[in-house]
Formats: sequence, structure tokens, C-alpha cells
Amino acid sequence: MFLSALELRNIIESSFLPKRCQCTLSPDLSMTVKVYADGDTDQLELMRTGINAQRLTGCREINNLIAELRTEIQHQYIAPVHSPAMRRAL
Repeated sequence: MFLSALELRNIIESSFLPKRCQCTLSPDLSMTVKVYADGDTDQLELMRTGINAQRLTGCREINNLIAELRTEIQHQYIAPVHSPAMRRAL
């Protein structure tokens, strides 16, 4: 890992602003990222555990992780629309 844990956390957490994001790194370099619905509540929008921080060796890998997490958040809002019950309602 070319960045310190603090730098890596700062990059990931700030990439989700204005939402609140909490990134924790365990001694074995396993990372957990929590993204909250907004900065004022504890409503969890996404939690991803077991991220191997050792693979985050450059800007591309960090950007790919952030993009994956954002995509997961977007799919949480899109998925219910595509459910059979919602299609019947439309």
C-alpha cells in the first residue's frame, strides 16, 4: 500500500461527501466501509466488509473501489423498481 491508512481513509470517506462515510482498517488490512444516508442520521445506506486494502496500491484501484461502492448504493434504489410487484403497479 503506497498510502498510509489515514490517507486512504480520508480519500474514501471524502469521496462520498456530503454523505457521511466511515472507513475502518483492521491490523490485517481488512477494510470496512459504511456509508450513511446523510450526515445527520445513523441510517446505514451501505456497509461493505472484508475489503482487502492490500490491493489498493494505486489511484486506479482506489477509484475502482469507490465506483463499485457508489454502484452498489445506486442499485439499492433502482432494484425495487424492477421487482415484479412494482412492475404490476406501473
